[in-house]
Amino acid sequence: MAAGDALDELRALTALLRAECPWDREQTARTIVPHTVEEAYEVAEAAFADDPEKLRDELGDLLFQVFFLSRLLEEEGEGDLEDVARDVHAKLVRRHPHVFGEAEASTPGHVRVRWEAIKAEQEGREGIFHDVPEALPALLHARKVQKRAAAVGYDWPDLDGPVAKLREELDELLVEIERAGRPPAETEPDARVEAELGDVLFSVVNVARFVNVDPELALRAATRRSRERIELAERLAAEAGETWAELDLDGQERWYERAKDALSSAERG
Repeated sequence: MAAGDALDELRALTALLRAECPWDREQTARTIVPHTVEEAYEVAEAAFADDPEKLRDELGDLLFQVFFLSRLLEEEGEGDLEDVARDVHAKLVRRHPHVFGEAEASTPGHVRVRWEAIKAEQEGREGIFHDVPEALPALLHARKVQKRAAAVGYDWPDLDGPVAKLREELDELLVEIERAGRPPAETEPDARVEAELGDVLFSVVNVARFVNVDPELALRAATRRSRERIELAERLAAEAGETWAELDLDGQERWYERAKDALSSAERG
């Protein structure tokens, strides 16, 4: 089947569901967008896991979101799928003058700088942080803010800068933690500790940006690894006749290390 035929069939299916399915019929852009965000994260997870079959499946779910939201625009007389496609096509051509024009850009960095300049000069975007969504997850929001600042030259010249800043912020955090002590559970944090911890996280994002690591995906992967290790540690303890929750920290750590070694061996094949 040609790509155009497959897309036409999906568009027709979207219209049918919108007309015939009670759930689809009641949706608005505001009720659908949370699902769109969820599907985007699932695409990211599949890509991060290097799982082509899963990625193909998740891309289909995300594509349906695009078709559905475009259908809503069409119903409101504000455009349709063709308009969406034409608009993004024109925007991509406009933002790649090094491909479609006479401009030169020999590195990804040059492309990024030119990209931001085009948005400001040709598209009327005002301010360094134009169109940075506040609703982004905190790590991604921080990275986008940092990228915008870097696009106008406000950036470290090399990795030594953000690494030194991270160490500085961590030292300041430890000073405040020592001053404030550990608060009782379920109470508000010390304001200065909270501020310094925010500075540490912002600095971590900056280091991640310099080494081309997506901090959101990196943290999700680390969380997933920790969860898998703890779940396996609990099973290994149970197989040995021990109850994980009843072990002291040293006992739990012993099983955690065994689980970590077992998973590492499995990954190596």
